[in-house]
Amino acid sequence: MQEPIVEFELTKEFRDRFQEALDKQDSVFIRETLTDIKPADITELLYEFTSEESKYVLNLLPVDQQAEIINDLDSDTRKKFLRIYEVDEIVILLNQLASDDAADILHELPVKEREQVLSALEPVLKSQVTELLRYEENVAGGLMAKELMKARFHWTVVQCIDEIRKQAENVSKFYTVYVVDDEDKLIGRVALQDLIISDARTIVGNICDKNIIAIQTYQESSEVAEIMKKYDLESVPVVNVHEHLVGRITIDDIVDVITEQAEEERQLMTGISEDIEEDDSVWRNTRARLPWLLIGIVGGLMNAKFMGLFEAELSRITAIAFFTPLIQATGGNVGIQSSSLVVQSLANPGYVDEGHWNRLVKVFFVALLNGFFLSVLVLGANIVLFREYQLSMVVSVALFSVVVFASFIGTITPLVLNKLGFNPALAAGPFITTLNDLLGLTIYFFIVHLLLI
Repeated sequence: MQEPIVEFELTKEFRDRFQEALDKQDSVFIRETLTDIKPADITELLYEFTSEESKYVLNLLPVDQQAEIINDLDSDTRKKFLRIYEVDEIVILLNQLASDDAADILHELPVKEREQVLSALEPVLKSQVTELLRYEENVAGGLMAKELMKARFHWTVVQCIDEIRKQAENVSKFYTVYVVDDEDKLIGRVALQDLIISDARTIVGNICDKNIIAIQTYQESSEVAEIMKKYDLESVPVVNVHEHLVGRITIDDIVDVITEQAEEERQLMTGISEDIEEDDSVWRNTRARLPWLLIGIVGGLMNAKFMGLFEAELSRITAIAFFTPLIQATGGNVGIQSSSLVVQSLANPGYVDEGHWNRLVKVFFVALLNGFFLSVLVLGANIVLFREYQLSMVVSVALFSVVVFASFIGTITPLVLNKLGFNPALAAGPFITTLNDLLGLTIYFFIVHLLLI
């Protein structure tokens, strides 16, 4: 019976005890403690310690486990960590990794060190990594691994199985065998199950599936992620412009891409202009957050200046100032809701098929219903609390108008940004909030001036 997986939990008590062992260089305790802990959990543990302490811990582990742990580190942490490693130490670690992972780490090294490490790698890995370094990191060529299982179309099943045994020494995970011609052009793929149940003398080309999805080396990683997600693929072959099979991309690489995309969009939607982590420097955190905060300040100053234009109205009926936070907050919330839904829809390839006009009409009717319910609620609350019937009616009309216009702005802004080539996630953060604050005040005071003054 398979034992259940025990999840590692990093507690303060464990961290303090581990720190004590590090201070005393208690190698016995450290080895025994990490024996049953998975590499991914050890990676999380090492974030708690300095680079020198982490290196001491890793040196107590097998080399293949060291390489896996370092490969699991986030890019920024790994850059800092590898600064304390000598070239020959990095070479030993990279020789344990797949070609795509080794290429990713080499991309992070300074140019001089990169060349030194590359020249010292094992010949096969060196050749594979050299080819991968030709590609940019955000395209399929830079994402793929060179290690894969392939068979010639004229081989028999028994020949194919014998070759798989040989190739398996260099391929840690494989889901399928790719079938190529004598020039290495991709023909199709054959499942391991089909190889097992077929007659030993059967020609591989006769049992392979020629209806295969392949990725071009120049396609962007986001496009690759969308294709693999759409067709539920565990791996996908990569071909060059001549249709030659040059590598494969596996699902674990795509998970990393999707995670990075989600993190980037989340930061954009919260008004952070570059990729940062909580433990980055004070200056880097400040630089990433300041631009959108400045936009918010500019918007606030414009709000103040705009309200100054209605100083006479405010002095005559001071109660209208009480409702400006309500108008601004509602407009901002409605705008963010609308823009967030559009940003999510833009990530769906089927969005364009439905048509922009259908979306806008739907948004308009949703806004009408939301505006009606909110304005009725506010009208009733104001009548009960303030006994000002005319003012209550004006505020409700203004709120209804703000909800409708904020929904429109929240919908149209990400569409425009997407059309202009900008990330539409920009529209779901401070940009929409600031814009809707100005829009809400404009509508509110215009209606006040029109109906109350």
